[in-house]
Amino acid sequence: MTSPGSVSAVRRREVVDALRRGTVPSAGLDMFAVGLERFENALDDELSAAASGSAVFKAVRGEYGSGKTFFARWLAERAKRRGLATAEIQISESETPLHRLETVYRRLVERLTTASAPPSALRDVIDGWFFTLEEDVLAAGSIAANDVDALSAGVDELLELRLSGVARTTPAFAAALRTYRRARLSGDNALAESLLAWIGGQPNVAALARRAAGIRGDLDHFGALGFLQGLLTVLRDCGHPGLLVVLDETETLQRVRTDVREKGLNALRQLIDEVDSGRFPGLYLMITGTPAFYDGQQGVQRLTPLTQRLATDFRTDPRFDSPRAVQIRLPGFDLPRLVQLGSAVRNLYAAGAQSPKRVEAQVDDAYIATLASAVAGGFGGKVGVAPRVFLRKLVADVLDRVDHFPDFDPRQHYVLTMSAGELTEEERNVLVVRAADPGDVDLDLP
Repeated sequence: MTSPGSVSAVRRREVVDALRRGTVPSAGLDMFAVGLERFENALDDELSAAASGSAVFKAVRGEYGSGKTFFARWLAERAKRRGLATAEIQISESETPLHRLETVYRRLVERLTTASAPPSALRDVIDGWFFTLEEDVLAAGSIAANDVDALSAGVDELLELRLSGVARTTPAFAAALRTYRRARLSGDNALAESLLAWIGGQPNVAALARRAAGIRGDLDHFGALGFLQGLLTVLRDCGHPGLLVVLDETETLQRVRTDVREKGLNALRQLIDEVDSGRFPGLYLMITGTPAFYDGQQGVQRLTPLTQRLATDFRTDPRFDSPRAVQIRLPGFDLPRLVQLGSAVRNLYAAGAQSPKRVEAQVDDAYIATLASAVAGGFGGKVGVAPRVFLRKLVADVLDRVDHFPDFDPRQHYVLTMSAGELTEEERNVLVVRAADPGDVDLDLP
C-alpha cells in the first residue's frame, strides 16, 4: 500500500470524501488495498501483455461485499499507470443489456478515461490521434509544416493506412473519422460534434451529418465490434497501448427474461471468442459476478460453451488459488482484514488531520477492532457485508468528530446506530434488529 505521508492533500481529500459518502473512491485505492497482494504480480503481467499487443480475458467472482467493484477500480488505476485507457460498465437490464453490444460500446465510450482525461475521453483521444498522425507525416520530411493542403492529404493517407484492418469490416468508422477531421479544420463544429457522437455509438445522430460522411443508420450489434477494434487502433497510435474494459455486475443476467438471458450469455461467449481470436490487440476484458452467476443454472451454466471457457477448479483451499486462472475468486472479508482496512484509513485520515496525534490516540487499533466487531455484529456477523458501512461510520461519525471536537471521546460519546435508510438493499436484508434496544437500529422499511 502507498504510504499515507506520500499522498497529496487533494488525493487524500477525494478518497476520504468518498468514504464519508459511503462510495468507492474513483482513485487512490492503492492507499488501502488490503488483501490484494496475492494478485498483483499476475495481474501486472497481464496488463503488460495487453500493453504489448496481446488480448486478455479475466473473470472475477465474489459474494456481495467481497469488494469486486473496489478490485476492478484498483486494477484500473494500475492499468492507467501503464498508459492504458479504462472503462467500467455496469451491466443492467434497462440501461446496459449485455446482449446489445452497441449499447455496451456506447457506455464504454461514455466512461472511457485515461490518466489525463476524465470520462468521456473520446474527444481527447481522437484529437490526440490526429495530432500524432500530423507529427508522423511531418517526421517523414517530405512535407513542409506550412503546406496545409499537402499535410492534410498526407494525414488522410496515413489514416487510411492505420485503419486499413478496421475499414475492411467497418468502413464507416474510418469514414466518420475522416469527415470529423475535415469538419474541425473547416470550423464546422456542429458537424464535428455530430460525427463524434456517431463514432461514440450515440443513436439518433442527424441524418445530415451521416450523409456528409457517406454513412447510413445507427450502430448495430455487429458494427460495435468493429468500432471497438477501431478505437483500440486509435488508442494505440496516440500513446495508449491498450484498453481495460470492466463489465461489472454481470450477475444481473440471472434476473432477466429467459430469452434476454440467453442472448446476453451468448454475447459474452462471443466477446470471449473474439478476444481469443486476436481480433482486439491491446484489450483487457474483465467481468465480475457472484458465485451463483458462474455456478447456478440461471447463469453461465445455461450455456455449455461459456461454461467450458470459464471452467476453473475451486474445490481446493482458497490459499492455493492460481491468480493466473481465467476465473479468480476474491477472498471474503474477515474481521482481521476489516480491522486492517480501518487502520489504513485512519492513518490516511490522520495524515491530513488538524490533530494527527490525537486522531491516532483516540482511534487506535483497539478501538477500530471494537467498531468493526460492532458493525459486523449488526449484520449478524456477516463481515463481507460490513466494509462500506464500517468505513462510512469510521470516517463520518468517529474520525471527523475526534478531529473537530477536542473533548470528543468515541468510547464515551459515540453509540453505533444503523438505519435502513442509509443501507443498500443487500445490507438491509441482513440487518439484525435488536428488539431490546430499538433505538440502536432505526428501521424505516416500506
